[in-house]
Amino acid sequence: MKKRVLIIGWDCAAPELVFEAFKADMPNTRRLMEEGIYGELESTIPPITVPAWMCMMTSRDPGELGIYGFRNRKDYSYDALTIANSHAIKVPTLWDLLGQAEKKSVVLGVPLTYPAKPFPGWMVTSFLTPNLNSQWTFPRRLTREITQAASDYMIDIPNFRTDRRAELEQQLLKMTTERFKLARYLLETKAWDLFTMVEMGSDRLHHAFWRFWDKTHRAYEPNSPFSETMRNYYRSLDTELGETLACVDEDTTVMVVSDHGAKRMDGGICVNEWLRKHGYLTLKTEPSEITRWTPEMVDWQQTKAWGEGGYYARIFINVEGREPNGIVNPQAYESVRDELKAQLEAIVDEEGDNIGTRVFKPEEVYRECRNIAPDLIVYFGNLFWRSVGSVGYNSIYTYENDTGPDDCNHAEMGIYIIKRNGPTRGHISPKSLYDIAPTVLNEFGIDIPAAMHGHPI
Repeated sequence: MKKRVLIIGWDCAAPELVFEAFKADMPNTRRLMEEGIYGELESTIPPITVPAWMCMMTSRDPGELGIYGFRNRKDYSYDALTIANSHAIKVPTLWDLLGQAEKKSVVLGVPLTYPAKPFPGWMVTSFLTPNLNSQWTFPRRLTREITQAASDYMIDIPNFRTDRRAELEQQLLKMTTERFKLARYLLETKAWDLFTMVEMGSDRLHHAFWRFWDKTHRAYEPNSPFSETMRNYYRSLDTELGETLACVDEDTTVMVVSDHGAKRMDGGICVNEWLRKHGYLTLKTEPSEITRWTPEMVDWQQTKAWGEGGYYARIFINVEGREPNGIVNPQAYESVRDELKAQLEAIVDEEGDNIGTRVFKPEEVYRECRNIAPDLIVYFGNLFWRSVGSVGYNSIYTYENDTGPDDCNHAEMGIYIIKRNGPTRGHISPKSLYDIAPTVLNEFGIDIPAAMHGHPI
């Protein structure tokens, strides 16, 4: 028999939803769990879509990839940020390694595949694709097939941070339906050994609708018209899974995985307001209203550090001889970092209780740090709080996101479900996102490169 592996990625899918809360509504998923193995999948540091999916597909950490988030510093100036894309990936992916073994892959919607690069197989790029006039398929003629097979195909929902939730709910279901429609077309019309796809709808769902489901959320609405939105979406996701599994035979190894989980968002810590309050950051003038932070507003001669907003914070130190107007002596760099780490981990909420912030030094969590890593990686409140970069709040606390409505943050534990012909069944111990690629290579009998982090599950 020809060995085949099917990977279905549900971005942000959370174990407490798939394995517990919605399990009864997901018969196809439940059957996979009963016939195979499943458990929690530990994500990358930080647990975010970019770079987590590409870390999964290479079994290399963010530092080795040199990608620390969607946007990364291009150089040591204050304003040069670039959006990560496929050209940044300098190590072989699963489909590259399989190609070397003369095997073909279909890659659908995996983040950091845009622009599509030639390889042995077929590719449709991810939500980071700027538009459908760009290089979003390989080979290019695949674009014509897509317009016939899934004429309403959506790369992403243009504005998922919106208060127009009824409209968003319909868009989510449509996007997911079209993605799986295309997946089934590709499964049935292409010759493949590895098929890997990622659906982003689950991530968009959580950010928009989490508070209508989670009774512990500070903004929980018990009688909302959206009370069942999360359950209904997972029900439809399970239906799509069932129809997709019908396209493959019993000998195909099937994996359902997520890049990270989700948790309620309690609020935001205004990272640059915190740095101002503690004397690390000085602005030229006091903002008269809430304003997006930009380098032009900073008095760099009086600034030791600044921060970026996002699901986690990135702190950068203004080092003499490294940044254009650096003032922190390189000999004092470590002591400033240690001081910042201790003070950040001591942050309390408005009632005076420590929120449990965790701070990482990149070189302590990555094998190497390519390109320009943050000086510190910060999980405010262990990811129950997000990082808000804007200034002008007159407080370090905010309960409104500065990039639009958002109900949840990312959590470190995603999911894995693996069904193959083997003796083990049921729930097993947590594994690492880095274990997925070695597991796939092992299925094909391909040697696992020594540089990979993970081990076959």
